[in-house]
Amino acid sequence: MKLFLVPTPVGNLSDMTYRGVEVLKSVSLILAEDTRTSRVLLQHYSISTPLQSYHIFNEHQTVGSLVERLLAGQTMAVITDAGTPGISDPGFLLVREAIKAGVEVECLPGATAFVPALIDSGLPCDRFLFLGFLPHKKGRQTALQALAAEPRTTIVYESPYRLVRLLEELQPLAGADRQVSVSREISKLHAETFRGTLAQAASHFGQKEVKGEIVVVLAGKE
Repeated sequence: MKLFLVPTPVGNLSDMTYRGVEVLKSVSLILAEDTRTSRVLLQHYSISTPLQSYHIFNEHQTVGSLVERLLAGQTMAVITDAGTPGISDPGFLLVREAIKAGVEVECLPGATAFVPALIDSGLPCDRFLFLGFLPHKKGRQTALQALAAEPRTTIVYESPYRLVRLLEELQPLAGADRQVSVSREISKLHAETFRGTLAQAASHFGQKEVKGEIVVVLAGKE
């Protein structure tokens, strides 16, 4: 019995590791955030392992039965639409309960969107803070104030539909001239990283249709 967490490409399918493919072929079951998205990856690598849907809307209801199946001897792998499971994606709950039950857990090294975005930013990366997605409504202003006051380089994920709003909300709190780096479509054909001030970034992305997953890297407060 063993539970694997297998990172999947954040963009280019060729970023999948050899070991990741081997594990997905060897396990009894793959738990996928979105089976439709995952089938594209699995078909690309000729992986025929059975799939089961596992996402934030059903993880609490299914975690008990999944742990029971692991204890019965099955091996499973968790994958998400992109990146490493558990990082702003499903995975943590099952890992916690599996460990409590004595199941062996292993996370393979691999793709995580915030790491290349941080390195590409040119901002200090010896110490940094990763916050994932900020609250959309309740607690958002408090989170923005804390983000603006943080002395370390800070990384957040954002929807393309809320990116400009975020950049504009930060300006009165952090200053319009605070340095920021915005990466989107990492490792894909139309990958882009914009580096400049908050005001420049808001202007740049406000003049175009923004697509793809977004990683915002904000310079720390001096």
